[in-house]
Amino acid sequence: MPSSFNTSPCPCGSKRTYQACCEPIHLDHARAKRPEQLMRSRYSAHVLKLVDFVVATYHPDCQAEESRQAIAESIDSDWCMLEVTDTEDGESDTEGFVSFKAYFNDNGQQYCLQEKSRFIKQDELWFYIDGVVDEQQNHNSSQIKVGRNDPCPCGSGKKFKKCCG
Repeated sequence: MPSSFNTSPCPCGSKRTYQACCEPIHLDHARAKRPEQLMRSRYSAHVLKLVDFVVATYHPDCQAEESRQAIAESIDSDWCMLEVTDTEDGESDTEGFVSFKAYFNDNGQQYCLQEKSRFIKQDELWFYIDGVVDEQQNHNSSQIKVGRNDPCPCGSGKKFKKCCG
């Protein structure tokens, strides 16, 4: 990471610098003390193409390492903005939810991915486990065009047909 980026605004949209926001979590996953912090740092990792971080912050049950290539391909998008729309605690202090809109550009058009992500805390670390994509809200001026066998644009590492398709 170029040192000049450290004083730039964080890609997650927090209005803090990258150095004060997501960088510490990228360097030490344990610094994410709430699901929203992990979600924001995962978004920033998408922007910065930090595949290792994204893979490492999937819950172990997701077996993300097996989908590393697909995850890398899904990260390789022109992510341009994150908007956190809601956060909520789960039924215990080991589960939480973050709803968000992530915007990205593709072929000259902007698309919006809207998801309610679920996070699980295990061994004092928060992990992304799954999410529900709001098909009614995911849009651009037309509709996102993703092939059934393409990696899902939500970043899950799964094929679109087995995830959001």
